[in-house]
Amino acid sequence: MHINLSNAATQQVKPAKIGFSWTVFFFGCLPPLFRGDWKWFFILLIVEAVFGLPTFGFGAGIIGIIFSFFYNKIYINDLLDHGYQAADDYSREALRSHGFIR
Repeated sequence: MHINLSNAATQQVKPAKIGFSWTVFFFGCLPPLFRGDWKWFFILLIVEAVFGLPTFGFGAGIIGIIFSFFYNKIYINDLLDHGYQAADDYSREALRSHGFIR
């Protein structure tokens, strides 16, 4: 389910997906980098390096799978904390039905 979040102060609109993050599943720490989510890019990069280096990459894959279940929720919550709001009625209802807003 795709939604749009807009920031009234900066007039930016950012798309987001609710649910499992297939991009993190396949590409690891790169989706946060491309979204400009620096904090979670570095967190995921460090965690993948810590678990991936001693296991020849296997640990990084496991971290990517686990993180795929949570990243989109973390990303949306960070955007909401930084002043973004639902850009339309569909997005508002989707956020409400998934427990992001009341």
